Parts: sequence; C-alpha cells; structure tokens
Amino acid sequence: MRIEGGALRIAPLKAATPEEANAVAEALYGALPGVRVTDLLADVDRWTGFSEAFTHLHTGLPAEERRIVMTAVLADATNLGLTRMAEACSVASHRQLAWTAGWHPREDTYRRALARVVKAQQARPRARAFGAGTSSSSDGQHFQVGGAGEAVGAVNRHLGREPTVGFYTHVSDRYAPFHTAVLAGSAGEAAHVIDGLLYHEADLDISVHHTDGGGVSDHVFGLAHVLGFRFAPRIPNIAERRLHAFDAPERWPALAPLIGGRVDEALIAAHYDDVLRLAASVRTGAASASLMLKRLGAYPRQNGLALALREIGRIERTLWTLDWVEEPRLRRQATVELNKGESRNALARAVCFHRLGRLRDRSHEGQRHRASGLALVTAAIVLWNTVYLERALGAMARIGREVDQALLPHLAPLGWQHINLTGDYLWSDMTPLDSDGFRPLQRLNPVRAVAA
Repeated sequence: MRIEGGALRIAPLKAATPEEANAVAEALYGALPGVRVTDLLADVDRWTGFSEAFTHLHTGLPAEERRIVMTAVLADATNLGLTRMAEACSVASHRQLAWTAGWHPREDTYRRALARVVKAQQARPRARAFGAGTSSSSDGQHFQVGGAGEAVGAVNRHLGREPTVGFYTHVSDRYAPFHTAVLAGSAGEAAHVIDGLLYHEADLDISVHHTDGGGVSDHVFGLAHVLGFRFAPRIPNIAERRLHAFDAPERWPALAPLIGGRVDEALIAAHYDDVLRLAASVRTGAASASLMLKRLGAYPRQNGLALALREIGRIERTLWTLDWVEEPRLRRQATVELNKGESRNALARAVCFHRLGRLRDRSHEGQRHRASGLALVTAAIVLWNTVYLERALGAMARIGREVDQALLPHLAPLGWQHINLTGDYLWSDMTPLDSDGFRPLQRLNPVRAVAA
C-alpha cells in the first residue's frame, strides 16, 4: 500500500485457486450420475419435502400431486411458461398446471420451500468445507424483457438499449441462494442489501456480508452496523475513496490528502434514538429495510435521521476502507465470496434459458415467481451436487485415492454438465438406486496430474 498523488494505491491480489483443484473437480464431477432436472428435483424433494411448503392458499394443505407442483416450479425457473411446459411434461395438462400455479406457488410458499432446501444443504458435512456458514454475498443479474413485458422493464444504460429487470440474489458462503428480489433494470441495488439478511427463513447465522460497488452506500454501512452485521463490500477504484475523521485532517499529515471531511458527532447523538427505532422497525418487519433506505436516500439533506445514519455509515465505511488497505486477507475473502455469487449466476443463466432468457411477464408477481423458481431450482442443484460430491469423495477414499483437504474449499457444487436441463421434462417412475437409496456413481477416473 502506498499514497501516491494524494490517492491510495494497493497491489492487486494474485490468484489463489491451485491448479490441482481443477483436476480434482474434473475427476469428481466425472463420477456424478447423469440426471434429468426433473429427477433431481424429485431426489431433493425426497430428502427435504420442499414441495410440502407449497400449500393451498385457502385450505393450507399441500398439493396432492407433488410432481405437478414441481413442474409448475420448473416452468418458472426455466422460463418455459405453463403452456409450453404442459406440452413438454407428462404429468399434467395446461389446465392442471394453471390451476396448481394459481393456488400453490406464492411468494411465501416459495420462501418456505427455499428455506427447507438451503437448511438441508448448509447441514451437509461437505458444505462446511465451502465456508463457515457465517458470511454471504449479494449481486444482481439482469434479464431482458420482451413482448408484453417491455412495459415493466427499465433501460439500464450500462446494459444497452433493451429494457431489463434484475434478480438480486443473496448467496451464502456455502453457495446456497437464500433470498432473491426483483428490481427494475434502472433501480439501485444498495437499498435491497439489508432485506436479504433479515427477511429469509433459512435459519442462517450471517454476520458478514459482501457486495460489489453497486450495493454500497453510507446508509447501508450505517444500518448494517446498527443491526449487528459487518458490511464488507469490495472497494473498486480505491484511489477515489475518501476517509472521514473525528478531528481535523491536520492531525494525520500522511493521511490528510485522503480525508474528505469530519464526522458530525453531535448530529449522531441528537438522532441516535431515532436510529435505534429505525433498526427495530426493519428487524421486526414493521417496515422493510429497502423501503426505509429508499426514503432516507431521497431526502438526506432535510431529514435528521437520514443525516445521522449517513454519519454512522461514514465511520463504518472509513474503518472498513482502512481494514481493506491493511489486510490482504479481507480483500481476498471479499473476492472469493463475490465469485461464489457470480458462479451461481452462471448456473442460473443455464437454467433460465428458454425464450433466450428473455422474460415475457407483464406483472411484477409473475417476474417474482420466475426469480423465486430460479432460486429454488439452483438451490436444489447446489444441494444435490453437494450430496453426490460427498459420495464421490467417499468412493475415492475407499479405493485409496485420498484428496488433499486443502483443495476442497475450491470445489464448487455448481456444475451442471451432468444435468439434463433441456428437452422434455419427464419424470422417471423406476429410478435405479443403490442400497443406500442413492443413484450409482459413474466409474471413477484418476485425478489428472498437474504439470509442475
């Protein structure tokens, strides 16, 4: 780290993933059984019972035909829609699918179903190698809207002239997506960071959260601190960052060029009770964090609460910037966690491929169903892969091919080359299972040697 021309300069980090990890991943994924996405969902439902969460709106009872519910979920996740899904599946007519989709999949039932899958994945022994289960990241993924859906999209100048919507997804450090929100293409992401940390049912103990630059604001820094979260975003353009201090910049001559202003302690003290009431309101759900952050961001100059929260955020942003500069470990960790979210987004793009990934839904509810279905199916794939990677590792150990434990954190449960995501959506009635109730593994290939 150095100060050059009144700006911070830090050396870029070197890649930390060993080449041997890729060879291990190739060998393990080569052993996983091939599976249709329908049968994968059936396996996950057998382990977790997530389809039971899709209760009827009026009766509160689960659907009698679980396969029809899961087919409706697939219609959302793959962006195929109910009409074409009825033609491609073998379990329901369009009328049956439409009736089921109208009464069972809702925002609350999707949330409960996702929580069951995420809890199961977080509890797997192998998942512990991916992370401690105490950190997460969030990132947006944009989808073009077309046809009738053009009316509800907004143009993001960074993504071209086509209207888009964003799926803003929170991902645990063990790769499971546990919350998703639908944003207009031009909407900012920062206001929705806290929502994902508070409003989920996955029973996660998140203490540290990472975002890229799009999720950063002083208000997010401040509210995250008051709520007990360590907000740890990746800091782009470090040379443009400015610090805030309690005293005049002259007290720290070396840092003076980097200090952009003083913290208003009196303002924080005058409105601190209001800040605490705000935190209590968003934690209990009396008001959503995203709604309050949007309101506070709209009039920071006229509102004492907004100004006080901004000052708290400036303190936290300054402390995090100093830690970021001094500790390469933190910079590497933020990059690792954000890469997990980006890799999950690649899987989501592979699943949501119908209609060239363009959403056709006019309603916000329809788009939320697309986002929720996509989060649920990708979470199911993460769980299924975690389970079968465990079994592949066990099989390797039994034949004397031990894998270096240091390589396991680099083994992501996000592969989909063994999953049939396209074509028909049929359900197997007679699936060959071994004595433990699992699909037999493929022949284990030796781990490819990596040249020195």
